[in-house]
Amino acid sequence: MAALYGDLVTNGSFTDGVSGWWAGDPAMLALNAPGAGLQATATTEAVNLWDAPFGQDKITLRAGCTYTLSFTARASQPGTQLRAQVGLGTDPWTAALDRTVTLPAVDTHFVLRFTSALDTTAGQVSFQFGQGTTVTIYLTEVRLTCSTVREGFYADLESNAAKWVAANPDDPRARKIAHGLVRRPAARWFGNWNKDIKADVDAYVAAAAAVGRLPILAAYNVHNRDAGGQSSGGAFSPEEYRAWIDAFAEGIGDRPALVIVEPDSLAQLGNLSTDAARAERTSLIAHAAEVLAALPLVHAYLDGGNATWIRPGDMAERLAAAGVAKVRGFAVGVANFDATDISCTYGQQVSTALSGLGVHGARFVIDTSRNGNGALDGNGQHAGYCNPAGRRLGVPSSMGIGGAEYLLWIKAPGDSDGLGGTAPTTAAGTFSPFLAEHLIDGR
Repeated sequence: MAALYGDLVTNGSFTDGVSGWWAGDPAMLALNAPGAGLQATATTEAVNLWDAPFGQDKITLRAGCTYTLSFTARASQPGTQLRAQVGLGTDPWTAALDRTVTLPAVDTHFVLRFTSALDTTAGQVSFQFGQGTTVTIYLTEVRLTCSTVREGFYADLESNAAKWVAANPDDPRARKIAHGLVRRPAARWFGNWNKDIKADVDAYVAAAAAVGRLPILAAYNVHNRDAGGQSSGGAFSPEEYRAWIDAFAEGIGDRPALVIVEPDSLAQLGNLSTDAARAERTSLIAHAAEVLAALPLVHAYLDGGNATWIRPGDMAERLAAAGVAKVRGFAVGVANFDATDISCTYGQQVSTALSGLGVHGARFVIDTSRNGNGALDGNGQHAGYCNPAGRRLGVPSSMGIGGAEYLLWIKAPGDSDGLGGTAPTTAAGTFSPFLAEHLIDGR
């Protein structure tokens, strides 16, 4: 039985009145939804905490999955207790979550996580209160989401590869590319090409939630992006970037997502011309870390460079200054070709160096999209960064090994690194069936 990402509770902001919600004894409880959340009023008849219940049935719960119940609430009387439960909606009413919170007089957001021991389609979300006095609870933004990554990653149905296959169904390479790339989960990159970043991120995360999968996103719009390289661009000013990443985060909301934050941004600090520019870049990544850390179901990873670029100790210092302690960790080898074992060793070295700086528990992910043959060419030399020959697809997005939390396809296979290598006329970010086929075949 599948456990879905996305909202398992319907009408959680009560914009459709109280549709989908039931209430207990009307002598003890009245529900009213005027369009801006729910007002639940318990009468003096409701003496016990469980006397004024309301909730929603037909919730699917899967044993072993981790869930998050989140909601925003306040009470007309500060100190009012609200009991939140998730469990069986029928006898014996077994609870997977049973938590009581104390409500203030101002809106407060609560995030309650639990692992279900129940496997049922007859689950229930309920709230209960009652204290012998008339009291009103104001409730909105009720969400129950499954946040277990093992449910699977989202395959982007509008990737460049997918668009090419749809436009070229009779091309002899189409079937190979569809099988080798299109069906594989990979990151979608967001940048200055997105005209409405909040709406675009929201649509992508919603599409993943609709099919019960976890989306992988790469934010790639930092001011002075790529330091004048082939992927240069990004926000026109630091202020524009802060607004952009704020909107990016708003598009995700409190839904699950993995976010790769600004690939190359910290590794390229040395490419910036002044100390002021380097400090500015670090502050922008720190701002991104802060806003993404505020999202309860997002795992964000800052740029950690790759094994043959920045020394582990130096990268740890950059990560620490950019706020890696606030997020899940860092990403290694993005758009690079180093073999997984080499990247694992590097990630562990950076983690150790971070611990020495007082940042403990930072996790790392590895981009395995194109590292199936590693980064060495036939002469034992490190391959170039731009469309080198002889590379191969790596392990598809999955749980990690060797200390890595996840192995992810972050760089989209088949998208050019820039004007060079085996695709000297294909601009950065442009899909090439030639590159795609060579990655699939390993040549």
